[in-house]
Amino acid sequence: MKQAEDLTRDTTAPFLAACLALFVCISGLALASALADDVDRVRELRSTASIMPLSHILQSVEKNYPGTLLEVELEEEGEQVVYEMQLLGSDKVVHYLKIDARDGHILSTDKDH
Repeated sequence: MKQAEDLTRDTTAPFLAACLALFVCISGLALASALADDVDRVRELRSTASIMPLSHILQSVEKNYPGTLLEVELEEEGEQVVYEMQLLGSDKVVHYLKIDARDGHILSTDKDH
């Protein structure tokens, strides 16, 4: 009986490793495709001057919220396009900003307490 257990154990680990590798590859391809679509959409919005460059938005934000940018996403909410940002402020608090991507106006703010 011990030989059967050893055989099962010997084949299970490589099988699980192969499944994990396949999952990582498929996930990576899906993510790469989604990122390429996002980049294309941003280029389209920028080429039609529908949104401000992120660099201009960041310069404006830095004046009121000095710190380190943790994350930024460009989201389309109906007809409105917004930058959603997370910043680690110089006060060591995470700030969440929603900014109109067309004019740079801060739509909402929140922070961790």
